[in-house]
Amino acid sequence: MIYYLFEYLEQFDFPGAGMFQYLSSRASFAAITSLVISMLFGKRIIKVLHRKQIGELVRDLGLDGQKQKQGTPTMGGIIILASIIIPVLLFAKLDNVYIILMLVTTVWLGLIGFIDDYIKVFKKNKQGLRGKFKVIGQVGLGLIVGVTLYLSDDAIIRERIEITQENFNEYKTGEMQVDQAGNLFVVNEHKRPLTTIPFVKNNEFDYSWLVWFSGKYADHAVWIIFVLAIIFIVTAVSNGANITDGLDGLATGSAAIIGVTLGALAWLSGNAIYSNYLNIMHIPHAGELVVFAGAFIGATIGFLWYNSYPAQVFMGDTGSLALGGIIAVFAVVIRKELLIPILCGLYFVESLSVILQVGWFKRTRLKYGEGRRLFLMAPIHHHYQKMGFPEPKIVTRFWIVGIMLAVITIVTLKMR
Repeated sequence: MIYYLFEYLEQFDFPGAGMFQYLSSRASFAAITSLVISMLFGKRIIKVLHRKQIGELVRDLGLDGQKQKQGTPTMGGIIILASIIIPVLLFAKLDNVYIILMLVTTVWLGLIGFIDDYIKVFKKNKQGLRGKFKVIGQVGLGLIVGVTLYLSDDAIIRERIEITQENFNEYKTGEMQVDQAGNLFVVNEHKRPLTTIPFVKNNEFDYSWLVWFSGKYADHAVWIIFVLAIIFIVTAVSNGANITDGLDGLATGSAAIIGVTLGALAWLSGNAIYSNYLNIMHIPHAGELVVFAGAFIGATIGFLWYNSYPAQVFMGDTGSLALGGIIAVFAVVIRKELLIPILCGLYFVESLSVILQVGWFKRTRLKYGEGRRLFLMAPIHHHYQKMGFPEPKIVTRFWIVGIMLAVITIVTLKMR
């Protein structure tokens, strides 16, 4: 909104109006505004949650310090959602298809998480929203994202194709350009579902390779595969973030680290010069996501002020499902979803530990008559608690691992 206001004022040479045309300025203002909202208004929201007695119902798992968390306000994800949505509405271009998708994702999964928390807190049902309804919501979001990317004329990829003897006849002379080194090239815009493969030199993966057998139906079949991939990614990452949210500040801090990385990737992908230099896909209009990333980073860091050990508030599923979904959709729209196992390695390991624990327990129960466990407790952060590690030490070390994974993710742009 403020962007459009100053765009109008710029016509009258209003002092400082032109500053809002720059991504760096608007992203900075979004981050600062988000931080202020989460820290100042967050305190008031926590007081309201206290007054309404919206406290965490803690199951007795035999962990140190667990009983002290009983009654700590939950549903604090409302603070994160407000701290993201308000700055984005103020400083982003609201006609940008990627910004629209990110706002829909934030509200959509935030609402599902809110319903889950509401059932747990007010209905006193520890199970919350039934799993199948969560999955239906995640599938619905995946469909919305996939169909929007398919239908929108703005969701395109711009590729720079070098002209060689082999492909010379494919392009008309009028379409060719010459770079500073004297090489011929063409700029090709398309909507094919491509993504980036890490550690590979020619690192673009075309989903159409998976439907090579479909013949004349390939153009439609590839989008079905792409939508199914988006549904899987959204479901996996949002549930992974939900599982990771078990220690004070763990999910919040790791999400902030991931947000910084995604913001950097969006800026590079949306910039024609740097994407060409790094030989990565140029995605026009994706740079606007830097504003969203700024709000996301400010919201998570501001919430961490109250969520760090010992936590004054928990985000609940209202926050964790939304954070995971935002990360998943963000990675998809900048075509970096195959980097998720690296960037979101913490979420991956946390989810994998639960899958392995449950699978091994069931297998050994069938084989030996009693279930056996691979870990002292799953997810794996509770395993380290059972080993006697203090909660702040576990969280800090997980953050360090998250930073290392973020650096590796950025390095993959050149390490091929």
